Amino acid sequence: MDLKQALESLETIQRKLYAYNAASSALYLDGDTVAPRDTAEGRGIALGVLAGEQHMLLTGPELGETLAELEAHKNELDLLHARQIEELGRTVGKLKRVPAQEYMAYAQLTNEAGDQWKRAKQASDFGLFRPYLEKLVDYNRRFAAYYDPAKAPYDALLDEYERGVDTAYLDDFFSVLRQRLVPLIKAVGERPQPDDSFLHRHYPVEQQKKFSDYLMQVLDLDRAHCGIGETEHPFTLNFNSADVRITTHYYEDDLASSMYSVIHEGGHARYELDVDPKLDYTVLAGGVSMGVHESQSRFYENIIGRSRPFIGAIFPQMREFFPEQLADVTEEAFWRAVNRAQPSLIRTEADELTYCLHVMVRYELEKALIGGELAVKDVPGEWNRLYKEYLGVDVPDDAHGCLQDSHWSGGSFGYFPSYALGSAYGAQMLRNMERDMDVWGPVAKGDLSGVTAWLTEKVHRFGGLLTPAQVVANACGDFDPACYTDYLTKKYTQLYGL
Repeated sequence: MDLKQALESLETIQRKLYAYNAASSALYLDGDTVAPRDTAEGRGIALGVLAGEQHMLLTGPELGETLAELEAHKNELDLLHARQIEELGRTVGKLKRVPAQEYMAYAQLTNEAGDQWKRAKQASDFGLFRPYLEKLVDYNRRFAAYYDPAKAPYDALLDEYERGVDTAYLDDFFSVLRQRLVPLIKAVGERPQPDDSFLHRHYPVEQQKKFSDYLMQVLDLDRAHCGIGETEHPFTLNFNSADVRITTHYYEDDLASSMYSVIHEGGHARYELDVDPKLDYTVLAGGVSMGVHESQSRFYENIIGRSRPFIGAIFPQMREFFPEQLADVTEEAFWRAVNRAQPSLIRTEADELTYCLHVMVRYELEKALIGGELAVKDVPGEWNRLYKEYLGVDVPDDAHGCLQDSHWSGGSFGYFPSYALGSAYGAQMLRNMERDMDVWGPVAKGDLSGVTAWLTEKVHRFGGLLTPAQVVANACGDFDPACYTDYLTKKYTQLYGL
C-alpha cells in the first residue's frame, strides 16, 4: 500500500463509519420520537449488529495497515489528514482493548435502557430503571479500564467528553463557582421575585409549534436542513453539515420550557450546520467536544435568548402567537420572568444562576457511582439529599428527581460537567465578542447573523480539525471561570437591584 492508496482507503473507511453512525442515529431518533411504544427490541438487535460492524472496521487489519502507512508519511500530510489519523488512532487504540461482544451488547443495552427509562419516568418508579442502571454503571467501569487503565475510572470517562479534563480540574472549577455563586444566590433569594405566573397560563401545543418555527427562523435554522421533532428529553442529532435534527417537549402550562429548549437545541444545531462541509463523512465532522458544544447551546439559550435586547426583538411576534395569554404582559415583565432565579427541581428548566448547582449534584453522584462509593440502589436517596443540601428543595418523586435526565440511560457518564464548562466558556466568548463587534445593537433588531458569524469563525467551522483546547483558546483566550461568575454577578445584580 502506497500513500495514494492509503489516502483512498482512509476516505473509504471513514465513509463506512459515517454510514454506520448515520444508521444508528436514525434508529435512535426514530425510537425517541415516533416509534410505537413496544418496538425497542428490534432496534436493539439492529444497533448491536451495527456496533459490531463498526468495531470490526475500527479494529480490523485494513484500517491498521492504512494508519501505519499514513503514519510513516505523516510529514507529507496536510492538517486535515494528519488530524484524521490522530483521531482515528486514539479511537482504535481504545477500542482494541474493548471486546467486540461487550461493545455490541452495550449498544443493545443502551437502547433497552432508554426505553425502560421512559417507562420508569412516566411511572415515577426508579425501581423499574435500577437493574439497567446497575448494568450501565458496571459496563462503564469496565470500559474506563479499557480506555485508560492508568487513570481513575471516572477520569477516563470524563476524557471522552472533554479531553484533558479530570476530577482534579473539575473540583477546582466547581470550587470557584460554589465560592462565588452561593452568596449571590443567597442575596437574590432575599429579594422580591418577579411574577412569572403568566408563563403558566394555557398555551396550546399547536400555537407553540408555530412559535417554535418562528424561533428557528430567528436562529436562521433552514428547515430544509434542520428538522424538529418531539421527545421526552430534548436532544440534537447531526448526520452531516446539511442534515441536523432537533427535538423539544411541549407543556401546555409552561411556555418557557419548549421556548428555551428550541433555542438551546438550536444552538447545538447552529454549530453543526456551520462546520466546514469538507469535514463531512470524516471523523472530524461535528462538534469537537461536549463542553464546546454546550458552550454554543447555552450561549444561544441564555446569553442571547434571555437577554433584554433579544426579548425586546421577539416579544411583538410572541404577542401575535399568544394574543390572549400575553395581552396584559409587557416585554420588561417577560424578560424578568424568564430570568427569575430561584432554586428548583428540574435541571433543563433551571435559571441561569442556579443551573450549575444541578450539574454539581450529578457530578458528585457520578464520581461516587463510578468510584464504587455509591450503590445504584441508593441513588434516589443520595440525589434527594444533595438537592436539599445544594438547592434547598425537597424532591417529591423520582420523576422530578433522579429519573429526570436521559443521559445515564444512554451510558453518558462524564457528560454532565460539560454543561457547566460550556456555560463558563460561553461567558468568556461573549466578553471577547463584545470587544470585537457591536453584539447587542443587531440582536435588539432580531438579527443574530453577526453573533453566528463570530462563533462560526472562532468555533463552528473547525469541527474536529482543532483540538478542544485549541478551540477554547481560539474563542476564549486563557480560560478563567471567574469570567463566568463575573457575568452572572453583573446580570443578576441588575435584575434584582442588588
